[in-house]
Amino acid sequence: MTPISFSPWNMFFNAGPVVRCVMILLSVASLLTWTIFIAKSVELLRVRLKLKKAEKALEEANTLDLGEEWTRGNSSIAHTLVMAAETERTRSADIPDDREGLKERIILHLERLEAAEGRRLMRGTGVLATIGATSPFIGLFGTVWGIMTSFTGIAASKATSLVVVAPGIAEALLATALGLVAAIPAVVIYNHLARQTASCRAQVADLTALVMRLVSRDLGRTQMLMAQGNIVRLGPQARDVRTAAAE
Repeated sequence: MTPISFSPWNMFFNAGPVVRCVMILLSVASLLTWTIFIAKSVELLRVRLKLKKAEKALEEANTLDLGEEWTRGNSSIAHTLVMAAETERTRSADIPDDREGLKERIILHLERLEAAEGRRLMRGTGVLATIGATSPFIGLFGTVWGIMTSFTGIAASKATSLVVVAPGIAEALLATALGLVAAIPAVVIYNHLARQTASCRAQVADLTALVMRLVSRDLGRTQMLMAQGNIVRLGPQARDVRTAAAE
């Protein structure tokens, strides 16, 4: 009797077309999982470094204008947050003595930008959740189909020997194994990336707080100058006045 090989490669080629398609699908899902893991890990690492650099720049800035200047070359969301605050301040130049309203409008804008950045950072990880949730059931489908095929063959050949039954069942169970191989790393990687994304979102929240601190500081200086009888316009012409006040 010719010995039967039970290596995964041979079982794949000896399996039926449906089970073989299930195995290919699960293999592609596993490859996609590791590809997303590598790509997102590199992306989040770069984002964290840029956010840390931007946070240091905003921490050292005395005015919003300096913050805009020092984050201009930073490709993170920091410069976008500063520009959003600067734009709203410029648009509200015709509403004097509205410090609280201006701060509220800036906060609303920054919160929307912060939420959009959080969604951007999570982009691509939803595929991992899908793979982790569906792969075991896809593998189970392949197993059930393979076992059905095996029992049909047994009934047709009228042979109940274990030697006849074992190869078909082993090939079918390989689909379940591949389903677990695809699902378990997907769930673990998804949770890992979710924690890394939460860390990045916390850094973005810190940047938002720093921007609002600069806004509040500039508004305080403006109020002080107005109380002293100096009229300060919240526009591009006020840049030198605010910078001089900071110094």
